[in-house]
Amino acid sequence: MEMKFLPTVTKTLAGLLLAVGLTSAYAQTKEVTFAHQDMLVPLRTVMESGELEKATGYKINWRMFGGGGDVIKAMASGGVQIGEAGSSPITAAASQGQDIKLFWILDDIADAEALISRNGAGINSVKDLKGKKVATPFVSTAHYQLMAIMKVEGVDAKGVNVMNMRPPEIAAAWERGDIDAAFIWDPILSKIKGNGKTIATSKTIGAKGFPTFDGLVVNAQWASENEAFMVALVKALAKADGEYRANKAKWTVDSPQVKAVAKWTKADAKDVPPSMALYTFPTMQEQIGPKWLGGAAAKAMSTTADFLKEQGRIQEVKKDYSAFVTDVYIKKAMAK
Repeated sequence: MEMKFLPTVTKTLAGLLLAVGLTSAYAQTKEVTFAHQDMLVPLRTVMESGELEKATGYKINWRMFGGGGDVIKAMASGGVQIGEAGSSPITAAASQGQDIKLFWILDDIADAEALISRNGAGINSVKDLKGKKVATPFVSTAHYQLMAIMKVEGVDAKGVNVMNMRPPEIAAAWERGDIDAAFIWDPILSKIKGNGKTIATSKTIGAKGFPTFDGLVVNAQWASENEAFMVALVKALAKADGEYRANKAKWTVDSPQVKAVAKWTKADAKDVPPSMALYTFPTMQEQIGPKWLGGAAAKAMSTTADFLKEQGRIQEVKKDYSAFVTDVYIKKAMAK
């Protein structure tokens, strides 16, 4: 016997099952894509241990990117919810109105970026850069500080051949003798120091009013909808940074911590301890204080925005960048 009503019943039942299945799936969806770079930071031990996944029940997709600009683009497309970037690309994203919040200072760059002159190039100060070839990745924190210190020292940028090169290109150009100086970070920084002289560091330039940092940013809406995860993340970050600060001497080439950092950044393990020592990692109390999320980070972003506009990278400088900075998740973590 033919049952004409069966397809309708089947479709209705299938629809109900699908609706129930989707509801269940959405209820159980705990997933986040986290964009990281090659910065040598204690966070890598959290990534290696899987402790954050265990604490939150979230599936975390750790994706490595080659630069902060790429991280910001991925976040703008919606494919990434949390990402690591330097203060320059973070500022660019905020200036363009991207819905992000800076919620953690991953590191104070301090001495981890520097202007190095080649031995024999005749460069003993910033003023000696006139007429020289100086390489740095454009729109990076290093580029920002290079231009800032030249302005402070009264060096006309038009009289300096500032060249846009990515880190591997700088290493190759240095080997060939094609450039006179470079403003760069590790692992290239360590390599060129062997045949060069430090003229200025990010720390000394920062002290003149142009600080730089690496930070963690999050899609603001996603963060508000996943507050428990954000608080757990901040706790894990603080724990990892604290363990590093208290046990630097134990972070040796053969230690599991250094091996984890090397694994996730593709760095040589022997370069990890000396390179990490160049950074400083603020405590939670310092994070929310006036030097960072409590005021100075937004101010640094404002100064960086002026630079980015001069370089033609953004069209508008926001009147106030504090709207793109939050300390709420740290404060909640400290309260628990």
